[in-house]
Amino acid sequence: MTIARSEFSTADPQGGEFGEVNIFRANPNFPSPPENPTLVEERLLRKQELAAAFRLFGRFGFSEGLAGHITARDPESPDHFWINPLGMSFNLIKTSDLLPVDHTGEVVEGDGAVNFAWFYIHSELHAARPDAIAAAHAHPLYGEALASLDVELLPITQDACAFYNDHVVYDFYGGPAGYREEGERIAAALGENKAAILRNHGLITVGHSVGEAALWFITMERSCQAQLAAMAAGKPILIDPEIAEFTRRETGSHYARWFSFRPLWDQITKEQPDLFD
Repeated sequence: MTIARSEFSTADPQGGEFGEVNIFRANPNFPSPPENPTLVEERLLRKQELAAAFRLFGRFGFSEGLAGHITARDPESPDHFWINPLGMSFNLIKTSDLLPVDHTGEVVEGDGAVNFAWFYIHSELHAARPDAIAAAHAHPLYGEALASLDVELLPITQDACAFYNDHVVYDFYGGPAGYREEGERIAAALGENKAAILRNHGLITVGHSVGEAALWFITMERSCQAQLAAMAAGKPILIDPEIAEFTRRETGSHYARWFSFRPLWDQITKEQPDLFD
């Protein structure tokens, strides 16, 4: 099965059909993903976005030793994934450093090792979610802090509403995920949602493009920070459920996140063009 870059669903994640998001489709001059790229072009696009996403994760401080990984499904072989080499700083990753790994966890081209905690999380997640082009997981400060409270992301800001009824709390911690059962549990808990808070662990997001998965992760971490600050200051005021649902529909589509990733893409690729090497 080949999943094209231009296949962005217009279905509401909870099952209702809403059509494309008005605020992002009202202007025909808005950018859009390339249509009908060749497999070679599509693979290069995904790898470039993946390298850029790692640089951004490094910039935002999402790295913690050997922890953290983002995967991109190969367009020609959907059971193969591109991943960061174990032990390489996010801030140094280039397109040429990325490793293709098959469904058994073996590196099929190039040199380097992979983190089997990555493999068991991402392989099970991608197997359960054929729509997921990319998945991102790391242990960011505020995501870890909120994960220790075993609470969901509350609809207290516009950004947080993008996850309203579209994320879960995985309420179990089974230690480092270096075994298949933990990956299976995480994938089952995520279900059809875009994100999960992993209790006592961190955050995970998925997307129909690398940029979407990365932007969801960045937005979720910032939303965790806002919630923790609000909880420390007092009792946060929740946005009305109907308005929260409307906001999610307006800002939470695949295209909206792909588009929202463009400014970060432009900035990091201009400042660090060596990531294309």
